[in-house]
Amino acid sequence: MSQIKLFLSIFCITFFVVPFFANEVPDVERFVVVLDAGHGGKDPGNMGNGYKEKDIALSIILKVGKELEDQGVEVIYTRKTDVFIPLKRRTQIANEAKADLFVSVHCNAHSSQASGTETFVLGLRRSNDNLEIAKRENSVIYLEDDYEVTYNGFDPNSPESYIGLALMQEEYLNQSILLADFIQKKFTNELSRKNRGVKQDVFLVLREAVMPSVLIETGFLTNNQEGAFLNSGNGQNKMSAAISQAIINYSKNINLSTLESINETQGNIEATPVASSIYDGITFKVQVAAGSKKVETKSYNFKGLQNINRVKEGKLFKYYLGETSDYLKIQNLHQEAINSGYSSSYIVAFKDGRKITVNEALKSKLN
Repeated sequence: MSQIKLFLSIFCITFFVVPFFANEVPDVERFVVVLDAGHGGKDPGNMGNGYKEKDIALSIILKVGKELEDQGVEVIYTRKTDVFIPLKRRTQIANEAKADLFVSVHCNAHSSQASGTETFVLGLRRSNDNLEIAKRENSVIYLEDDYEVTYNGFDPNSPESYIGLALMQEEYLNQSILLADFIQKKFTNELSRKNRGVKQDVFLVLREAVMPSVLIETGFLTNNQEGAFLNSGNGQNKMSAAISQAIINYSKNINLSTLESINETQGNIEATPVASSIYDGITFKVQVAAGSKKVETKSYNFKGLQNINRVKEGKLFKYYLGETSDYLKIQNLHQEAINSGYSSSYIVAFKDGRKITVNEALKSKLN
């Protein structure tokens, strides 16, 4: 699987020489998702209200997998039965499969009647509340033989272990955040679940995955209503449908999927509609060119592209295609630029009139 990467190139056009970073076009022939049901076997997970996290997570995962397979996605499971799988083995399965995504499903717990869904990506912890969740999910390593050696002395109960652990998935953070945001929007907008947000913390099950990865906390078993909902067939059906559709929307957005439905009547291929992904306070643009020469922003100067905007930045004129706060729309505009011949174009982001990295913009969704 080829991943989207930034690389430095030099692109010449009739009027000026332009420095660029560009996105590599990904392989669209195969889309593989590894689905991970948290806990299992001798590790029941949390037992809020007498429900078993391991059973609920497995039920949701199997339903997600069935829905994705029906859409043509290749699905691999870390477990399909009630068995114990070490945390490190779960991501090894994904790495060996050269998967495009790793999705781990869990259920939350708290001493209060806390409720809501939250989706985590790998990163240094942001709050003590997140730390408690990470400690609980990571504590399963105590059930593994030689865990001190396997995880290089990592102690789930030591804050120093979390502070000292470098972010190992930086290359995939943008995509992980995008997927997490799709998932949370589905939970909130379609299922009316309380949105606890997209968050970062150190989860061992995500640490060594060499692909975009998320850990989903589908709700609190310790909450009387939410626990009953998650333990019900209806609740599990709704949660699995939201997760599977978010994965499909994600795959469409990054142009990695062949999940198109055939319109047999017209003989056309129609893509599944993708939900918008608005980043409040952020403006995305596609930079197609830059140089010292001032060029009229007419379409004939830019290979037929409309809506080109020229901005003077320092000694250079920069030429941008479009502007929007919707990350999906800017991805589509970027693809339009590539299709028009600007293979070295790239997305830029602004906040309060100041240019920031796209990585910073995507991180703005984190709580």
